[in-house]
Amino acid sequence: MKAETHLTTAELAQKSAQYRRNILNYIVGANAGHTGGSLSCIDILNVLYNNVLNVSPETFTSPTRDRYIQSKGHTVEALYVVLADQGFFPESDLETLCRYQSHYIGHPTRKIRGVEQNTGSLGHGLPLSVGTALAAKLDDLDYRVFTLLGDGELPEGSNWEAALLASHYKLDNLCAIVDKNTLQISGPTADVCNTDPLDQKFEAFGWAVHHVDGHDLAALQQAFDALPFASGKPSLIIAHTVKGKGVSFMENQLKWHHGVPNKDQYAQALEELTVIGH
Repeated sequence: MKAETHLTTAELAQKSAQYRRNILNYIVGANAGHTGGSLSCIDILNVLYNNVLNVSPETFTSPTRDRYIQSKGHTVEALYVVLADQGFFPESDLETLCRYQSHYIGHPTRKIRGVEQNTGSLGHGLPLSVGTALAAKLDDLDYRVFTLLGDGELPEGSNWEAALLASHYKLDNLCAIVDKNTLQISGPTADVCNTDPLDQKFEAFGWAVHHVDGHDLAALQQAFDALPFASGKPSLIIAHTVKGKGVSFMENQLKWHHGVPNKDQYAQALEELTVIGH
């Protein structure tokens, strides 16, 4: 567990509300962004970066730091606002999001301090994380590797090859989290390519699996505190989330996979998130 600071559940809730407001601010400013998925995964990133990951701007080049790789690359806005809050770069940098010649593009890139790997093409984050976790074992280092997957990217075959190898090499320093919001750009994930029952499939590949409400900050904390779920096995957290979480007219609405609120919608969203934050 992260040693320097440990936010309470109430403090985490305040953070989540502010992060959601920031996500909307920067997406509206850029007039582009993956709004729904960023709002569904932000509670997971909040707990990870504030209470779990052993990484900071000062330790980012340390060989013993924990690694976080965001396979769910389209929701980079969520990662950016958390990294800015952690001090990896000035928050004002995000005012350049998706603008000409800005490094702050629509996918994670290593040009941004705090980003471990370039991602965004579906199904790449888990293979990269398996290799990173295996390197820790081979180098006899005790850092942990976390990766966030979208449920819409799980049909990619590279995920299942990586899942097989993670079990084969007994990578209990690896934790994958699935942001299971059940929607992807072309429709419900169950209709596009159903990967359920996810728990049974990963368990068959030799993983230890835990379900959690992906917006219950205390439950997320408990799940991360319990890692690894089994010695010698990689861990999977299936986080059940709501796309567009926190904004009433965005929740569970496919059109907000990639959408920018207009002036009135933006004002309503900020008002709703202010109420949640207080």
